[in-house]
Amino acid sequence: MAEIIVVTSGKGGVGKTTSSASFAAGLALRGHKTAVIDFDVGLRNLDLVLGCERRVVYDLVNVIQDEAKLHQALIRDKRLENLYILPASQTRDKDALTAEGVERVLNELKEEFDYIVCDSPAGIERGAFLALYHADQAVVVVNPEVSSVRDSDRILGILASKSKRAEENAEPVKEHLLLTRYSPEKVEKGDMLSVDDVLEILGIPLLGVIPESEAVLQSSNAGVPVILQEGSHAAEAYKDAVARYLGEEREMRFLQPEKKGLFKRLLGG
Repeated sequence: MAEIIVVTSGKGGVGKTTSSASFAAGLALRGHKTAVIDFDVGLRNLDLVLGCERRVVYDLVNVIQDEAKLHQALIRDKRLENLYILPASQTRDKDALTAEGVERVLNELKEEFDYIVCDSPAGIERGAFLALYHADQAVVVVNPEVSSVRDSDRILGILASKSKRAEENAEPVKEHLLLTRYSPEKVEKGDMLSVDDVLEILGIPLLGVIPESEAVLQSSNAGVPVILQEGSHAAEAYKDAVARYLGEEREMRFLQPEKKGLFKRLLGG
């Protein structure tokens, strides 16, 4: 049976769409047939991050409104044969998403895919609620700053009380913390919350820590999921997170400041 994963956050700008793209790509890399859906109607960034914006003909709203079949709207990734993208609409209003339509699309995807990754809009508006409602598992993307952590705590409350699993008194949505844009150097200076600080506030299991990296911006601009950026720490951190999600033991890396070599120290770099 397919598993529905919502990638969510309390506030915007924390790297949620980047994480959705890399997480879905990571699952596909591991041989799992994966669909990733953009629920951010009106903005639509997932197709840009995955480099398929010119191939969008139909979108999630077209399928929900019976203007296209699901297979017409799904875009197969050119790099990963197991990865498919269902883009959001850029021209419709968020009210175009209906609970019945979203459930129908997810049920249809469940028949064909191993994992369905839902890239939720930030916050608690309609698109975000519909993205998380059917979730089996949630990846909560958080920056190590007070406002991001506080807003994510609110999302955890909604997952616990308003998801379909909560309504049916079923097994709760399994929650995972993905800490992004982490800089051990800034933590050391007291300019950023530490991993332990965030864990103490949110109290959910740590899936991964993604270090602050120029590779993330470079990959997004190039339309390539950062997990495919060979040699970058961010790519390795996303691969570790996917492995942990799939039940593997992986050491938590990139939590300490990088040690400078003698040459860098002499130059003050």
